Amino acid sequence: MPASESKAAPSTAYNPDLDWSQVRETLRMLSLAVAQITNAMTDGDESVATLGNSFTTMANNAETISVAATQLPPSDSKTVIVEKCDAISAQMRQSIVAFQFYDKLTQRLAHVSGSLTALGDLVADKEQLYNPGAWRGMQEKIKSKYTIESERLMFEALIKGASVEEALAICKAAQAKLAQDKIELF
Repeated sequence: MPASESKAAPSTAYNPDLDWSQVRETLRMLSLAVAQITNAMTDGDESVATLGNSFTTMANNAETISVAATQLPPSDSKTVIVEKCDAISAQMRQSIVAFQFYDKLTQRLAHVSGSLTALGDLVADKEQLYNPGAWRGMQEKIKSKYTIESERLMFEALIKGASVEEALAICKAAQAKLAQDKIELF
């Protein structure tokens, strides 16, 4: 094809031709979902980094004030300053817990993004699309990425044929049990 001629635009649902494919349309929608998740995570990471820096600065300032207050002679003002510094420190600890939940959320979104990408890659590969072994391999690869037990349980339930509602109930029960145990490493 001469350099002056441009390549024809691929067939889309907005401009279908004989080459149009629902598989390509599905891949486009999967790519859109991955892009949106990635964009949201990037925006969230920037905001959380800013918040984290702010909380660190505030915690350092509270500590500086508290140390300075210990140098003051006993008084009601000193007592109030120390109490308020302690309250700020407690709120900082609560904020750190909230950041841990954000970290868990971003891990989950990264898993969703990775799963959608793996699914798109498999569907795009005409040689693997109808290969049950390729599908099992993709599913095992996705499962191996989960670091949160409740996600693994939800995945296994869905693979075994559970409905979304049933899988979410299994996940919620696992999270409730975990809350009783008070710790989950992720």
